Amino acid sequence: MMDDPLIEKPMPTSKLVGRAQGIYAFASQSDFGLLIVVNFVFSDGIYNGSAISVLARNAVLDAVREMQIVRAGRIFRFAHGYALAKTVQLNKNGDAIVEYNVTVVHF
Repeated sequence: MMDDPLIEKPMPTSKLVGRAQGIYAFASQSDFGLLIVVNFVFSDGIYNGSAISVLARNAVLDAVREMQIVRAGRIFRFAHGYALAKTVQLNKNGDAIVEYNVTVVHF
């Protein structure tokens, strides 16, 4: 289960713009692959109240992981696109800062 801060830049002191809320589960017996279901819920600026939903396999050890956007709401209604995830920082406790570069086309 996750309910993590969604920040502008991949630094702990960066501006909070929303929450990353969802679940992840181990999905592979042969490598470090996760099933990830996450909603990027925005709470700031013009995107306030909007969300982008991702459902994908996350091959955690890959340098860059591509994930599909499967749903979006409010300002992103009828959107489609993808997110590229890159782990920027990982500490001894397993806490990570992951940078998501999201490309969305919406009407």
